[in-house]
Amino acid sequence: MEPTADGTAGRATLEKKPREVASMFDGVAARYDITNTVLSFGQDRGWRRATRAALGARPGEKVLDLAAGTGVSTVELSRSGAWCVATDFSLGMLSAGRARRVPMVAGDAMHLPFADASFDAATISFGLRNVADTDAALREIARVVVPGGRLVVCEFSTPVIRPLRTVYMEYLMKALPRVAEAVSSNPDAYVYLAESIREWPDQASLARRIRDAGWGDVEWRNLTGGIVALHRAVRAG
Repeated sequence: MEPTADGTAGRATLEKKPREVASMFDGVAARYDITNTVLSFGQDRGWRRATRAALGARPGEKVLDLAAGTGVSTVELSRSGAWCVATDFSLGMLSAGRARRVPMVAGDAMHLPFADASFDAATISFGLRNVADTDAALREIARVVVPGGRLVVCEFSTPVIRPLRTVYMEYLMKALPRVAEAVSSNPDAYVYLAESIREWPDQASLARRIRDAGWGDVEWRNLTGGIVALHRAVRAG
């Protein structure tokens, strides 16, 4: 973790050491949701609704919401009538979301504290790129989902329109840190987040990795011109 001027932990490196990343998220938990809404110009609400629709959870099903942060995504998923549990490795995030009154369990995406085939479906929104080993996390999610169960990954991706891609990358690396400085409790964390988005694989590359981790019927849908992509897959039997 890089130190800030006052000597406290700043932002995680792209080596994505779990303890560093968790500590970084602990530090931004208090203002995380409002900061995301500001930085996404309010698009985050629509992305959560699209994730719920893509998952297609039904009443009586059990859903794992991984990298759930403060549980705002879990609340949205729960509107389907399914039983949804928020899981995150940042205790600060889970603590900040206690008032949402959804089930919360601390857990690492690479070593989930659940038995095999515990869930009918799983989601991970804006968290897969922060895991130290993406492929291990995808395999671990497959372990806890029943054969035939569904996965939806909502993640920042590669804009499909070249002018939009150019503007977006400029925003990520220049404007986003400045905006974060005005609204976030730890602006340096958003420099890391911008860098992690820039380094993330494009839609087709992520689809291949999901398939290689034991998921079938992998498809994706672009949101906001490809700034975000929803990848949907089915657990192989």
